[in-house]
Amino acid sequence: METSPKVSPQEFAESMKGELEEFAKQVMETVNNAADGEWIAGSEETVRDLAAGLRQKAFERAVQMKVDAAEAAFPPSARADERKAPGQ
Repeated sequence: METSPKVSPQEFAESMKGELEEFAKQVMETVNNAADGEWIAGSEETVRDLAAGLRQKAFERAVQMKVDAAEAAFPPSARADERKAPGQ
């Protein structure tokens, strides 16, 4: 059985840099905007939602990169007009 091509973890990490930076900024902004004495209670739910969104984006990107690598490993098939009918 053949195995699908691997995607470089470094390539994936590079592709996620923008999202990770934006996530970090939003987390700090959320904590900064929480009332004094309520930093955790005032930011925890929003940070959890931000993390869930990042997790979804990361997983979608990882799966899409894997699909793209697998598709690139297959040679292109002949176009329909280039195929010969049986017996030709």
